[in-house]
Amino acid sequence: MEPSYHRFSELFAQLGLPVDIGGIRQFIAQHSPLDGQIKLEDASFWSPAQATMLREEILRDADWAEVVDRLNAALRAR
Repeated sequence: MEPSYHRFSELFAQLGLPVDIGGIRQFIAQHSPLDGQIKLEDASFWSPAQATMLREEILRDADWAEVVDRLNAALRAR
């Protein structure tokens, strides 16, 4: 089975966030830069369900892990 490639918009949909480019950019701008001491899934702006989804996908190194890593990098950019 080949690994899946997920887009930011698909991850944002899974997290219950806006999926349009403007909404994604606004979310990233509003929450960046994320302090380097804080794990992505522990950031205060996630709901418990969102944090759990991110944590599980990272731990399982699931199909979503790559796009979660990209979100992590985007939120840490200055």
